[in-house]
Amino acid sequence: MSAETIPLQSPARASRQEAEQAVRTLLSYFGENPDREGLVDTPRRFVDAYEEFLSGYAEDPAAMLSRTFEEVEGYDDIVLMRDIRFESHCEHHIQPIIGVAHVAYLPSDKVVGISKLARVVDAFAKRLQSQEIMTNQIADAIETALAPRGVAVLLEAEHQCISTRGVHKTGVACVTQSLRGAFNGDAQMEARFFRLIGK
Repeated sequence: MSAETIPLQSPARASRQEAEQAVRTLLSYFGENPDREGLVDTPRRFVDAYEEFLSGYAEDPAAMLSRTFEEVEGYDDIVLMRDIRFESHCEHHIQPIIGVAHVAYLPSDKVVGISKLARVVDAFAKRLQSQEIMTNQIADAIETALAPRGVAVLLEAEHQCISTRGVHKTGVACVTQSLRGAFNGDAQMEARFFRLIGK
């Protein structure tokens, strides 16, 4: 089952009370007293924060892209949104991934409101992710909804699981891309995409 089709409610979904108790258990595991003044409300705050961080499971990217427009006066060139800032969390360490997405498509017979491209990025970002999977999910959603002549998605992000733990390398960007259709088969179109995003 892909991340796009994971149901918000699953048979194994824990209750809010169980989630908060799990946070108390972790605090205790690391040597803290969950009942001390500074931590007594931390389980509630923690669960509130992660409900926001992971709110993408409640979003349906296909629905976001379902309203399209066919009256474009013959426009058939690149539609691009660049530097879409996103915040995600890696599925391995649940540490922040902070970066930008560049998303482009070549319309065939319909376009979508440009804000929807940014919303689709957020819908996938606000889940536990790997950057490679997220890149393909964004491209898949646009390709499925719009049937364009080409899709190009490039993500650049810093992973806190690398900068704040493990190898402790800061300022390192992970770059992933998915080039489909004309962006993959036409070297000039691919070069135009990279030029437009400043690469």
